[in-house]
Parts: sequence; structure tokens; C-alpha cells
Amino acid sequence: MNRRHTVSQPELRLPPGEPVTPDRAGWSYLEFAVHELTAPMTVGGDGVETAVVILGGGGATVGDLDLPGRASVWEGRASAAYLPPGASASITPKGISVTVAVARAPASGRATASTPVRIGPEDVVTEVRGAGNATRQINHIIAPDFPADRLEVVEVYTPSGNWSSWPPHKHDTDDMPREAVLEEVYSYRFRRPEAWGVQRLYRADGSRDLLWSVRDGETVIVTDGYHPFVATHGDDAYYLNALAGDIRTMACSYDPELDHVREEWEGMEPDPRVPLVG
Repeated sequence: MNRRHTVSQPELRLPPGEPVTPDRAGWSYLEFAVHELTAPMTVGGDGVETAVVILGGGGATVGDLDLPGRASVWEGRASAAYLPPGASASITPKGISVTVAVARAPASGRATASTPVRIGPEDVVTEVRGAGNATRQINHIIAPDFPADRLEVVEVYTPSGNWSSWPPHKHDTDDMPREAVLEEVYSYRFRRPEAWGVQRLYRADGSRDLLWSVRDGETVIVTDGYHPFVATHGDDAYYLNALAGDIRTMACSYDPELDHVREEWEGMEPDPRVPLVG
């Protein structure tokens, strides 16, 4: 099964504060939003699983879970909370305000953690991926081996001038174990808020080929196709990936015209600037 969507270009790149819903994205599961909270907000509930990630501010409590803050995504690893289906909780800022990303997906019936789970900075596993100017930092928050249902969450830090999501990959075809269908968003931050990066979203057959200068706080909906990103010279970039699918995997396939670069990495050194955080 190949997943293709007809969502128009203006609906794929969203300004800060605009939520992603299944209706807007043309898919089945993933909901995503970033909230600037100065007062409590309730999340979770029957039939849905929820992930809460601290992006900035003084931290928060999520029900009984205490999540430390970070001034921004550039000031340490994330803390997060996972609420299994049926659990609800109030996100309460510990300071004046807190910025949180909230991802939700409907439950499939798969066994998950039975109670809410705190994910502290010490639980976030950092991976240095790639080599040369394709080196980037991956922080795994809710990985495939986490006891969740459909949700997976990672942070990606890309040094200035480097490429990430490279070689270009896609996950729009049910062809396990090679590739799985995953719904995904990219939510961007930059070390310098005035900066921007370049996001491409394209299909091999040329039926879609989009290119954006993405800016701080924006979100891109990755409906299908390949989706590489590059940070402009002089500006470090960050994006939060939230994904949802039927299988707990991040299996993907690479653009066959560019996949050869992975073999070349064996003879290259990683960028010494990475890891950028933590």
C-alpha cells in the first residue's frame, strides 16, 4: 500500500501556533500542536495516547510527573511525558510560562505503559548520525522500543551548513521490513530566531516537488515522499519530529539516486561540532 495525499502546498507549511489535525493533513492518526502556556491545560483522555515535550521555559508538571525546564531547545536535552490511552493530566507551568509540544494519536489496542511515564533528560538517548556536512544529532525521546502505541518522537539538531534527513528518505509505503507507513511533522527552531533553513518535499515521479524557506516556530506536514532538510550557513537548526503509524518502527527507504553517500561515510569523519546540545 502506498500513501499519497492531495493536500495543497499552503496547507503543508503552517505558521507558528497552527495545529496539525488528521483532517488538515489528510491522514488517519497524528495530531500535533505547540502551546505557549501561562495557565494549566488538560491533555489525554479515553481512546488516545499523548506525548508532551518541553521545548522551553520553566518546566511543568504533567499530573504527578515533574518535568524540568530548559531555557530553549539549545539549553539541554528534553524532558517529556507519555500518557497512555485512558490517562489524562493537567500540564501546569512551574514558572511564568512554558512552551510544550503535544502529540496525540488514537489507540489501536496495542499494549502500552499502564500508567503515565516521565522521560527525563537523562533518559533521552543521543545519536550522532552521518558524516562530513551530513552530520547531525538525533535525540530519541519516544523510540520504537518505548512502550507506546502509535507515537514516536525525536529531536534533530543540524549544525549550520549541514544536511539532515540525508540521504533523502520516505516512509509512505507498506513494505516491511524495508519501509513502513508513518505520518510525520517537522516543527522548527533556530539558535538565532531570525534564521531560516530549507525543506524539500518531493516524489520520485515528479508529481510533487516543493521547496520552502522554513522559519522558527513553523511546522511542515510530511504527507508522503522524500523530505530532506539543510541548515543555512551560520545558523544551527533544530526540528522536533512527531510520528505515528501502525507499526513501532522508523523503517524507511532512501532515494536510490542518492543512497550511495551512506557507503562513503565509512571513510569520512563526523562533524566535530556534533553533538550541539547535551
